[in-house]
Formats: sequence, structure tokens, C-alpha cells
Amino acid sequence: MTLTAGSRPDGTRPPAAVEEPTAAVATAAVPRRAPRGTGGGAKVPFRIRLRRDRTLILMTVPVILLLLLFNYVPLLGNVVAFQDYDPYAAGNGVTAIFHSPWVGLRQFSRMAADPLFRSATQNTLVLFALQLVLFFPVPIALALLINSVVRPRVRAVAQAIMYLPHFFSWVLVVTVFQQIFGGAGIIAQVLEEHGRSGFDLMTDADLFAYLVTAQAVWKDAGWGVIVFLAALSAVSTDLYEAAAMDGAGRWRRMWHVTLPALRPVIALLLVLRVGDALSVGFEQFLLQRDAVGAGASEVLDTYVWNMGIQNGDFSYAAAVGLAKGAIGICLVLGANKFAHLLGEQGVYKK
Repeated sequence: MTLTAGSRPDGTRPPAAVEEPTAAVATAAVPRRAPRGTGGGAKVPFRIRLRRDRTLILMTVPVILLLLLFNYVPLLGNVVAFQDYDPYAAGNGVTAIFHSPWVGLRQFSRMAADPLFRSATQNTLVLFALQLVLFFPVPIALALLINSVVRPRVRAVAQAIMYLPHFFSWVLVVTVFQQIFGGAGIIAQVLEEHGRSGFDLMTDADLFAYLVTAQAVWKDAGWGVIVFLAALSAVSTDLYEAAAMDGAGRWRRMWHVTLPALRPVIALLLVLRVGDALSVGFEQFLLQRDAVGAGASEVLDTYVWNMGIQNGDFSYAAAVGLAKGAIGICLVLGANKFAHLLGEQGVYKK
């Protein structure tokens, strides 16, 4: 038997030796760390980020100054809720705050004993509950209806028509309703031609809550439609196709695919709406106050305006506004906690 080079006596070859990785291969296998300030997951120093984003920061400075000036600096004026503030007693305007006597919680005790405050709070809560039941589901239903339309041009036109009243002022909205449901409106004229007179929905105090709810629906439902349509656009069409292949009809696809996709948005808007429960509106009710009377149209916002601006009782009005804001914060926290229990994120995560 002839042995070849590198073979064993039995004729087999020994296993090839494992070559050591070259320096180039070893260097390529080890990932290099990106330099600081160039991305790649490394933390960018504040000095570099400041120089890099200085243009954007300068663009936001005017907005920040406006927010501080008109939204946060006025919060310091809530100190008058604990004073017997009189802008003309000592000093003038802001300087009178430093000379007004402290009364502690007397304004809050007065608020709790005021029957007008209780009436305004009751009207506010009733209107909030009514709008939550009758107004909040309307944008969801309209968004589902528009989303079911196949032709894009029809969807765009319907969406624009619904969103247009959002840009109307409350003066214009009340005027439109007056021309339709008022004593000299279209419906009253038609009824009068058929022998029935005396129709004037705009002065009916018993139906005032439903009237303002209808006005809010007509004015602001389009904004909610835009939000829910944006959420629906993010739903994958594969889910609908898979549900259709499993035999799900239109209603079952809406129940098992569409509504679960809208749950986070619904939870977020519901938390914000609950937190704004004590602010059902100001201009809308002030414009119709004389028509139906203060008993039906007085809410907390108009009550604060009447006590503070009309009557000059600034300390008491500040106490009512401060209490309303504190309750609103508690409602937001409670509603957000409830959203967490339902498995939704809400305004913020846990």
C-alpha cells in the first residue's frame, strides 16, 4: 500500500487543523462603539444637543414665554382666594394683593353654604352627564359610518361638512339655532301656517339641557370624527381580511376588529372629558341666559364670571375657580386609574 503525503497508515486523512482567525476577521467580528455625539445608542452630551438643536429651541422660546405669561403666571393670583381682596382698598391692582387681609378658608366655607353655588353645580353635573351619554358616542358612530363609505371623494366631502361647524363661534351657532327653533324661526313659521302657534324652543327652560347638548353635537362632533378616523386609518386591513375569511360579517368585524382598535383613543378622550366635567361651557350659556333664566342656564363657569366680574367679589370667585380646578385634577386621576384597571394607558402610563 502506497502512502500519500499527510495520510495515516490506515489510509485515512487526519482532520484539518482549525486555522486561527486572522487579525482582520477578529477586528471585523467585534462591533465598534460609536463615538459620543454621533448616534449609535451613545448618550449625546447636553452641550452638543444644545448646539445641534439651537434653531428649534429658539423657535419654541416665544411659545414658552406666552405660556408662562398667560397660563402659569396668573396662577399666582389664586392667593386672593385666601384673602379679602379689594383692588381699590390699598394700592392698585397687583399691589393690593400684598395689602389685603388674610381670611384663611372663609371663602370656601361661604361657598359650601351658598345655595346658588349648589344650584350651579347641580346644573353643571346634569349637563355633563347628559352630554356624556348623548354627545360622546356621536363622533364614534359618525366615524364608523364614514369609514364604511367606499368612495374616497364621498368620505372627504362628508368629513369636511361635519368638521366645518367646529370653526364657528358660539354666537353664530346660537344664531343658527335661533333661526330654526326660535319663536320667529323656520319651524315656528311652518307651524303657524298650519294653525299652531307659540312654538319657541329657545325659551323653554325644561328642554334647555337638550338644546345645548344638540348645539354641542352640531358644533364639535366633527372634531371627534377626525380623531377617530385617524385611529381607524392605523388598523391593518389584514385583520379585516382574516376576520372575513373566518366567516365574520360586517357587524362582527366592527365589534371584534374596529372597536378594539378604537379602545385606547376612546379611553383617552373619556378621561379628558371626565376631567373637564365641571367646565361644560361659558359663552354658550351666557348668550342664552336671558332667554331661559339663570335657574336653567347657570353653570359654574358663568357663576364665577357673575360673582367675580359683575359683582366684584374676586376672592369668592377665585375660591370657586380654585375648588373647580382641584376637583378636575382629582377626576382626571380617578378616571385615568379606572382606565388602567381596564387595561388601557389613559393620559399617562402606570
